[in-house]
Amino acid sequence: MTRTYTVFSGDLWIATGDEDEVRAAMRAIGNDAQNLLLFDDATGRQVDIDLRGDGQEPSRGRGRPKLGVQAREVTLLPRHWEWLAAQPGGASAALRRLVEDARKAGEDAPSPRAAMDAAYHFLTGMAGDRPGYEDAIRALYARDRQGFAKASEEWPSAIRDHGATLAEPAFATPRT
Repeated sequence: MTRTYTVFSGDLWIATGDEDEVRAAMRAIGNDAQNLLLFDDATGRQVDIDLRGDGQEPSRGRGRPKLGVQAREVTLLPRHWEWLAAQPGGASAALRRLVEDARKAGEDAPSPRAAMDAAYHFLTGMAGDRPGYEDAIRALYARDRQGFAKASEEWPSAIRDHGATLAEPAFATPRT
């Protein structure tokens, strides 16, 4: 699943797409790019990207590729360590496979909580000072689509619609 980003200039939606697509849209704006806000659609948080490069990693020379491996402590019960040790490739390879399988399964079904949080972060940045913001956030976390629509009806359509799009997996999932 490709990570998507959304760019706004004030109340106006500029572009949504992968990093290369939004970088191209931001470059096309030119000097006004400093007035743009870029949001990660998965988290709703504002992010920055480097507009100087093309987003491609420089080609590497010979040797082992840099994988970004980080060593950290993992605490497991003895029976877990025994099971991991018996897996092909050892404990680290088995843990990587388990994590990747869980990530892939999670990409197919967006979490309602993650959708609410992404919408919250986006709306806090773009609509936090607008009328109806608090009511919209209450409706968001109550998964009340109609309440959200009513509270946000006076907002610019681009902000209201993008917030609703981010929240859609939460609105589409019944509360338990």
